[in-house]
Amino acid sequence: MEMKTMALSFVIALLLTLVCTPFLIKYLKKIKAGQSIREEGPQSHMGKSGTPTMGGIVMIFAVIAACFAAVKASHDLVIILLAFAAYGALGFLDDFVKISMKRNLGLTAKQKLALQILIAVALAFYESKMSAYGTGILIPFTGQLWDMGFLYIPFVAFVMVAMANSVNLTDGLDGLASGVSLIVALFLMFTGFVLKTPETAGFCAALGGACLGFLFYNRHPAKIFMGDTGSMALGGGLAAAAVVMNMELIIPIAGGIYFAEALSVILQVGYFKKTGGKRLFRMAPLHHHFELSGWKEQKVVVVFWGVTLALCLISLLAI
Repeated sequence: MEMKTMALSFVIALLLTLVCTPFLIKYLKKIKAGQSIREEGPQSHMGKSGTPTMGGIVMIFAVIAACFAAVKASHDLVIILLAFAAYGALGFLDDFVKISMKRNLGLTAKQKLALQILIAVALAFYESKMSAYGTGILIPFTGQLWDMGFLYIPFVAFVMVAMANSVNLTDGLDGLASGVSLIVALFLMFTGFVLKTPETAGFCAALGGACLGFLFYNRHPAKIFMGDTGSMALGGGLAAAAVVMNMELIIPIAGGIYFAEALSVILQVGYFKKTGGKRLFRMAPLHHHFELSGWKEQKVVVVFWGVTLALCLISLLAI
């Protein structure tokens, strides 16, 4: 039954995304909801300016519809969907400000961070009270449980916020975030199956289906971008799924590309300030460094997909 649920959830989300995305592209073009490209970014990206964004709207709709149609309702499913939708709504607000103001930057960093933390703390507090493991998390490769006590809520909140922003940073090349997230979602789906959390597995299957459907239109040359609406929802949803399974520590392994992208930005900023203007990378996030090193965009994307697949295969040993 669990296999049937996962398959049905995946297929429904896939088909909904494939069918609905062309209509969204047409509507976004009509209202001129195009992406603004950073002037300081790679010059090769300037031709992408005006490409419809906020494609994450379809992904959110497809995942929620698939879960309602195929996955048994439970407290775990509800809390994951709430986190997924809440982060998606925050991303939508950020995208809306960008589009309405015709600029690359939406909400201020402080505004986004405050709202992200608020959502994350609420989820962490709920899980600390409702989870079968309480304030415990599973340690990869050992099968041991670590009771974090009072550190649990700030730790989970950090994981949620870090994941949402890391996926957002990864969404910089055609098909990069959608492809990486497809692989990570399917890995977490399998994790949910092994750990006997069918609702979590069903959600991750739906997320994987939506990513695959969106990738059809988001692959190079992209006809639509997911925007912060999609990347924030993906980050929040994947993190919430890991939290519900008490597998927070698996994220830096399976989601190593997300981690590397975020770390490259942190290191770049820190090194720039420390050295008075020198750069550690040609450009951050990391995918831009490889682009400016002479790699074609498609090569960067495929290599990052391959690395993610390898990391997820390694992570199978951890569950």
